Amino acid sequence: MTQVIAKHNQSPITTFNNLKCKECGAEYELQAIHVCELCFGPLEVTYDYSGLCSQVTRESIASGPNSIWRYRQFLPVASDHPIDVGTGMTPLVFSQRLARRLGLKNLYIKNDAVNMPTLSFKDRVVSVALTRARELGFTTVSCASTGNLANSTAAIAAHAGLDCYVFIPADLEAGKVIGSLIYSPTLMAVEGNYDQVNRLCSEIANTYGWGFVNINLRPYYSEGSKTLGFEVAEQLGWKLPDHIVAPLASGSLFTKIYKGFHEFVKVGLVEDKAVRFSGAQAEGCSPIAQAFKRGMDFIQPVKPKTIAKSIAIGNPADGIYATEIARKTGGNIESVTDQEIIEGMKLLAETEGIFTETAGGTTIAVLKKLVESGKIDSEETTVVYITGNGLKTQEAVQGYIGEALTIEAKLDSFERKLERSRTLGRLEWQQVLV
Repeated sequence: MTQVIAKHNQSPITTFNNLKCKECGAEYELQAIHVCELCFGPLEVTYDYSGLCSQVTRESIASGPNSIWRYRQFLPVASDHPIDVGTGMTPLVFSQRLARRLGLKNLYIKNDAVNMPTLSFKDRVVSVALTRARELGFTTVSCASTGNLANSTAAIAAHAGLDCYVFIPADLEAGKVIGSLIYSPTLMAVEGNYDQVNRLCSEIANTYGWGFVNINLRPYYSEGSKTLGFEVAEQLGWKLPDHIVAPLASGSLFTKIYKGFHEFVKVGLVEDKAVRFSGAQAEGCSPIAQAFKRGMDFIQPVKPKTIAKSIAIGNPADGIYATEIARKTGGNIESVTDQEIIEGMKLLAETEGIFTETAGGTTIAVLKKLVESGKIDSEETTVVYITGNGLKTQEAVQGYIGEALTIEAKLDSFERKLERSRTLGRLEWQQVLV
């Protein structure tokens, strides 16, 4: 069963040129390919930046839709009618209570836990990938996923009327499984970890000719992450931050935020400045952090074992590029334990009212670790990226957040439990102070 891929003419206002190998520089047509035939390096979309300079201004962007498509000229789509489900323009929250707890003065939280339609940053990359898939003539789309990408692909494919197959590890959290099945894709739960799922999907993509968003459509898909850089720059008043902290799975998000900042500089939308890039991983799956700490120029794959399943990629495709960015910007890549991840989730929730999943808990825990080790200056404008919603990984915090107090429908029953809860609260604070 092979899908015929139709070739579409490019729009006159298209600003992307071709695909280019990040290793050897070989160039390719804008088709559904993601690996260089000469050196097997990854392919990336290139743009006509001189043309972009004449097309975009701060005002033209600000007057655009309240979604990622306000940056359409910076994205690899030819259509004037992309798949727009309201993705993007999520809050950039100026932190007060978390910042005080950590001793920071200028901390911002980029909150993609409320991104639409499936409450993770993956909605950004999938909106771009499926728009491009439709332009290339695909009618069946698919993905290999640790959960969030499966949710996004299933939802946005349903909206676009595309047939959808998603592949996940069989041990994913229930919230992420249900969050895919509700859209009626064909869901395949593979007995293995994400890296095994991804290898299987590469074979399926070659055999069936489907549009896999993070395989043969990966050069287009990954560009959607740049919008997390664009939005932060715009929301900071057309300025770049001093420091960002983001989770690391494949490493692609990290590299694309970096690319997004530099594209805004290239076309004159923001002034150039040094931005430090720091990354967060779970100790149970930290191949990028290990390579960074050891000064290695390659990634040694690991077998994932962590509650942070959404970032548990043992053989990260863009890991080495992430380490290069961290090193050249003066940033850091740290890892934290599963217990620290849970504490990070609780800390963000109780200080800022944001319930994040385990990837966000990892990022907050690493932020705390960097502050405590003196690697973030209190005066720096620091942006921490929260990429998914805690409702998807409730199992991670069960047993760590207390329980409801059961009372009779009587005032004296309420008052007894109220006094008891206050006593327990005082004891907990005494333990913290000790």
